[in-house]
Amino acid sequence: MTTQNSSAEETPASTPRATSLKSHELLTCTIKTPAFSYAHLELIADSPQAPEATAGLDDLQVRSYCDAALRQFLGVTGSAIPIDILKVDRTQCWLRVPRPDLSPFAAAITAWAGVSEQGTRRVLRVKQCSDYLGAMVGADGQDKLWFS
Repeated sequence: MTTQNSSAEETPASTPRATSLKSHELLTCTIKTPAFSYAHLELIADSPQAPEATAGLDDLQVRSYCDAALRQFLGVTGSAIPIDILKVDRTQCWLRVPRPDLSPFAAAITAWAGVSEQGTRRVLRVKQCSDYLGAMVGADGQDKLWFS
């Protein structure tokens, strides 16, 4: 013998289901393939001297280092990849590259041996890459999470 409770199927008018019928969706936008991707790079210097050897990184150095890495790895084709420098902050920089070129760009930066200036080797390290800049924002310090 089975009994059903009919009160379980009734929903009072004050539930969220009843109030959700009043709202209207105004706009929906889905970005499936963004046109650009983003990279976060860091300058690493193996200096036997004080840290002032790694103190400076500016737009021209970022452009020069990236161009040298792309030219060495991909030749003239690599130097044709457009790079937008979004921000340079001491030893870190954020770049925007076309989405199809992100993989070759990251590979070129990773394979680049760097430059030697005044007895110090300076190398760019890829910290993060993403198709969405919002995914990279606020991630500063994540690499230090487990090393306290």
